[in-house]
Amino acid sequence: MQYRTLGRTGVQVSTLVLGAMNFGSIGRTTQDEATAIVDAALDAGINMIDTADMYGQGESEEMVGRAIAGRRDDIVLATKAVMPMGDERNHRGASRRWLVTELDNSLRRLGVEHVDLYQIHRWDPTTSDEETLSALTDLQRAGKIRYFGSSTFPAYRIVQAEWAARRHHLGRYVTEQPSYSILQRGIEAHVLPVTQEYGLGVLAWSPLASGWLSGAVREGREITTSRSAILPERFDLGIASNRARLEAVERLAKVAEDAGLTLIQLALGFVTAHPGVTSAIIGPRTLQHLDSQLAAADVVLPADVLDAVDAVVAPGVDLAPQEKFDTPPSLLDAALRRR
Repeated sequence: MQYRTLGRTGVQVSTLVLGAMNFGSIGRTTQDEATAIVDAALDAGINMIDTADMYGQGESEEMVGRAIAGRRDDIVLATKAVMPMGDERNHRGASRRWLVTELDNSLRRLGVEHVDLYQIHRWDPTTSDEETLSALTDLQRAGKIRYFGSSTFPAYRIVQAEWAARRHHLGRYVTEQPSYSILQRGIEAHVLPVTQEYGLGVLAWSPLASGWLSGAVREGREITTSRSAILPERFDLGIASNRARLEAVERLAKVAEDAGLTLIQLALGFVTAHPGVTSAIIGPRTLQHLDSQLAAADVVLPADVLDAVDAVVAPGVDLAPQEKFDTPPSLLDAALRRR
């Protein structure tokens, strides 16, 4: 396992981070299975676990808490808030009112007194940066969180938050968690230059592109991944962007084979090769999935392999732009771009 400093925090984290989204109902993973995955990940040298309140509406946090009981101090523990937690209109968002309440809920579910990294799961356009950063700063000073970060923020919102922290003398985000893979490279053009400029640690989620780069999606095979059952439109080969992804996967499989790697090793090695990325978040549902991903723990891709990847998917290109999660609201709502 390789380790890197998380932004400017001084905290050392493994280049593979265990993501717990699949723990519980989302991934149909039982407590015993989740604990076994955590045990194996820690034994392999992974020292950071990432979860969120909305994964199974708190179920993932509860399962992580049970799995890490008695060894919490050896783990860099991260969770998130902002996404809806039920139908109540104020049980979501980045307001002081909700963050203070929901952090206490997360700490209770996790069975801990503090989290190392508390992340704003998505930018909340209804709440000012000052409001959110002020609440996070107070929670940090209270000892309930050690650091705080953002997740899937557009580049300009990362910049705005950095300037708001300076202007109001508040704590600043020290990490960003964007979606990043060989098939979705758009953040190379905007987010990663900003995070590098401000010294943020970057924890990349979906490095296997929702299973497209797992080796399970290939030409001529029926697509039967768990994600394809939940989001079939993302794997419908009648859609042009999905055909483009499949064609890219076939070419990437040849690149991996020529380099003596699995497709998973190529995909994870690519993400962690970028100098602006600290770690790749893996989200195994089973021990078998974890083993196949741990095989990439010490992979360092040489320049010729990275050049071959660039020849398949050009730098800064998203093959499925409709699946971007940091699109400015004005591009999604016509009313916001008309007087």
